[in-house]
Amino acid sequence: MKPIYFPEPFRIKSVEPLKMLTRAEREKKIADADYNVFYLASQDVYIDLLTDSGTGAMSSQQWAGVMMGDESYAGADCYYKVQDTAKKIFGMPYIQLVHQGRAAEKVLLGILLSGKKYAISNMHFDTTRAHVELAGARAIDCVVPEALDTTKYYDFKGNMDCKRLEQYIKELGAENIGVIIMTITNNSAGGQPVSVENIRQTRKIAHKHGIKFMIDAARYAENSYFVKQREPEFKNSTIDEIIKAIFEDADCFTMSSKKDAIVNMGGLVGCRDKALFELIKQRTISFEGFITYGGMSGRDIEALAIGLQEGIDENYLKYRIGQMQYLAARLDEAGIAYQSPVGGHAVFIDAKKLLPHIPYHEFPAQALAIELYKEAGIRACDIGSYMLGNDPDTGKQLEAEFEFTRLAIPRRVYTQSHLDVIADALINIKERASEIKGYKIVEEPPILRHFTAKLRPIK
Repeated sequence: MKPIYFPEPFRIKSVEPLKMLTRAEREKKIADADYNVFYLASQDVYIDLLTDSGTGAMSSQQWAGVMMGDESYAGADCYYKVQDTAKKIFGMPYIQLVHQGRAAEKVLLGILLSGKKYAISNMHFDTTRAHVELAGARAIDCVVPEALDTTKYYDFKGNMDCKRLEQYIKELGAENIGVIIMTITNNSAGGQPVSVENIRQTRKIAHKHGIKFMIDAARYAENSYFVKQREPEFKNSTIDEIIKAIFEDADCFTMSSKKDAIVNMGGLVGCRDKALFELIKQRTISFEGFITYGGMSGRDIEALAIGLQEGIDENYLKYRIGQMQYLAARLDEAGIAYQSPVGGHAVFIDAKKLLPHIPYHEFPAQALAIELYKEAGIRACDIGSYMLGNDPDTGKQLEAEFEFTRLAIPRRVYTQSHLDVIADALINIKERASEIKGYKIVEEPPILRHFTAKLRPIK
């Protein structure tokens, strides 16, 4: 039986041509890019699943809003629209604009981790981990053990392991921990949701020990949809009500608005404490620009104000997550393992299971990403040992909990036919998986290496 697909709650008004290179051309392009998919030119990519961040298609209302953007340096009208919208959605009294998620992390984590040694999260994503380390601290992951078995069903694989969290606090000392971070959805664990009950428990533990509790809210809307589907307390709640329940337990949050607000640029920092907000504003002025534009153009701010509302529409979210479910169902039919149940923004292929002959230090998830490009012009991303990098203290290659090749689906961009191309490409690769070789790094920077490292295939 063909997998169920939830149709688009919109019609297409504008299209962008794509081209497909030949196999020989693609092999040359990836070699010229030093086997780093970030170095590929977008015009040489047929289906781009590198990230869902800033790659979505804006609506006609958002494009109309672009023309209304107020480009005043201070006090622009669009600034107040975002303020009003964000305060209403998140229930936070203080909201600061920044240009994207990593800017939000730079502004906030530099404050929370000043003089501290550790940050604990259900799982840090790459930029969060980098900003923890840049602040002089160390990032500790504390996801529930159920997340580690990619084939086993569990409703909330993104959850914090609260028992282990208490142990970490006891061992490390609460005075040494600057922040406890809840990432929703849990990207590094496979785009997996977090329950409201787990958020409440984690916040309670943080506050019992006098530690700030922060939410990384990049995909808060998708997380809220999963809560409605899977957490009995909220089955009759609206998405708005679930969001309020999530954020009422947080001291502060960072957000890349390039995900669930469906814009090409933008970010937010929110908090409840006025003294903390004053520090946030001062760092924003230093790093991003004046507080009422936060490193963004007025037209982008106007689009953000509209996108915040569009991104929490339940019909849109049903379609959005339905795309992942459709692709996952095709993979089930083919016996290709992924983090199951499928998450909200991407399908995370278990490269360790597909390519078991490639050890972690030869980067199986990166090898699969490269092979996908060769096979069908699809650009995906490693979420594994290659991305994790080296131990900041010893310099040795770390082994990631997962070896995922992430297929991040841009919002409102690709159709069911594109999803079928992706599935067919993976099926073809599976048939010759034993022939695929690993890779070695020949050049790398010390932090966030996967963006710019250069690799070579192992002969």
